[in-house]
Amino acid sequence: MRVLSYNLRKHAAAAELSARVERWEPDVVCLQEADVESLPARIDGLRLAAATDRNRLGLALYFRENGYRFVESVSMGLKRSLHDIVLKPAHERLLGVQLFDIDAGREITVASFHAAPLTALNSLRRTQIRAALQALERLGPGTPTLMVGDYNYPIFKERLGDRIREHGYDMTLSDSRTYTRYRFFKGHYDFVTSRGLSIGDISTLPQGSSDHLPILVEAEYRRNGR
Repeated sequence: MRVLSYNLRKHAAAAELSARVERWEPDVVCLQEADVESLPARIDGLRLAAATDRNRLGLALYFRENGYRFVESVSMGLKRSLHDIVLKPAHERLLGVQLFDIDAGREITVASFHAAPLTALNSLRRTQIRAALQALERLGPGTPTLMVGDYNYPIFKERLGDRIREHGYDMTLSDSRTYTRYRFFKGHYDFVTSRGLSIGDISTLPQGSSDHLPILVEAEYRRNGR
């Protein structure tokens, strides 16, 4: 499975999606900061599985129709930061989709995630990540799970990785930094959290109109399912 994750920066990079799908041929595309009302139903063989609907700039997930079938989805708000309470930029920060892998004959859970901004504490983002993983477990109990997106966690990533492993998941970074807008905050922001999958290459793709660089994840099922 090839999964592309991209924070569109207030939908600014949406026009790039078709070209990126054609070039890198992902099976799944996970979007953050998308103007969901403006998204097409299909992009070059990918079908829109679900999108958040309580905020204009939200999350969306596409999947390749000839390889997967849509089963169900869940979107939810997570514990809010002061930034969320005052400015109300996003109500829903998790979009999870259960897919049936036709070739493998099994279900897999894939999710697009967008953590609270840098004005929030890391402790709040950890709470959001934990709640997101619990929600995905309820969506697809015991199924292989992949959550990608903008974690907004530029420092103390090792500690976050330890916390995620305590919950039975792995955390993996891409091969180079994914955020370049601010001098003092450049680094890895777009992570991969997984369970029951072997994560191969995670490539940081060329920058476009967004301040985030998209990542392309290569994942395979683990034989023992863990």
